[in-house]
Amino acid sequence: MNSQIIETSADLNDWLLTPAGSYLREWESRQFDRVIADIFGYHALQLGLSHMPALQSSRIRHCWVSENQPTSVASPSLLAEDVALPFPDQSLDLVVMPHTLEFSRDPHSCLREVERVLVADGRVVICGFNPLGLWGLRQQRANFYARFGLNDYFLPAQTDFIGYWRLRDWLRLLSFDIEGGCFGAYRPSVQSDKWLERFAWMDKAGDRWWPILGSVYFLVAVKRVRGMHLISSRWKKVTRKPLASAVPTVNSSKTPP
Repeated sequence: MNSQIIETSADLNDWLLTPAGSYLREWESRQFDRVIADIFGYHALQLGLSHMPALQSSRIRHCWVSENQPTSVASPSLLAEDVALPFPDQSLDLVVMPHTLEFSRDPHSCLREVERVLVADGRVVICGFNPLGLWGLRQQRANFYARFGLNDYFLPAQTDFIGYWRLRDWLRLLSFDIEGGCFGAYRPSVQSDKWLERFAWMDKAGDRWWPILGSVYFLVAVKRVRGMHLISSRWKKVTRKPLASAVPTVNSSKTPP
C-alpha cells in the first residue's frame, strides 16, 4: 500500500474541516444531493473522503463508504484499495468519487475498476479540482515555490490535478457516456470565514461569466455496454419459371416421311 497516498488522503479529510474546506464541502454536498436523489438501484459505493457523506440523499438501500485506511474523522464501511475493489463484476448501480482520482496511486486503473463493478447503465459521479481555477493556479505556484524549499500550499501538497476535459476523454475510452457536468467554488483561496463571505458574490458571477474557471468540477457519466445486434437478411421471394422442355414437340398434323 502506498504510504504517500494514505497520508495525503488523511490530509484531505483534515483539510475539509478548515473554512475553505467547509465551503467546498457544502457546495459539493449540494451537487451530490441534487443528482443522487434521482438515481435508483440496489447497491452504491462511495470511494474515499468518508468525512463527506456523498450518499446521504441516496434512495439505494445498500450503500458503502470505502477508504484505504482508517481515519480519525469518520468510520468507513470498507477498507480497500481503489484499484482492487472487493465486489464482483457488474454488481454496483452507483459509484461516487469525491476527489478520489486525485489521490489515487493509479487513476487509470481506478477508473477501469469502477467500470468493472458497475452494471450496464450504472452511473459514476466524480468531483475534482480544476487546474484552471483559482485554487488550481495557486497550487501550481506552490509546486514551483516548493523547488526552492518554500511552502505555500493551500490544498494538500500531493494533489494530482486531472483536468475536466481530460477526464471526459478517459471516460469515453471506457465506454461511458457523459450525462452532465458543472463547475463551482469561484471564491479565492483564503482560509478565513470572514473573507470567504466577502467574496460570496463571485459564485453567482462565476456561474454566469466564467463557468469553466471554477475551482472544482462535478461530472456524471453512464456506463454503456455496446451490444451486438443480429440483422436478419431480407429474403426476396423468387418466382421460379417452369423449365423449357428438352424434347422438341412434334406437330401431329404432319405425317412422318
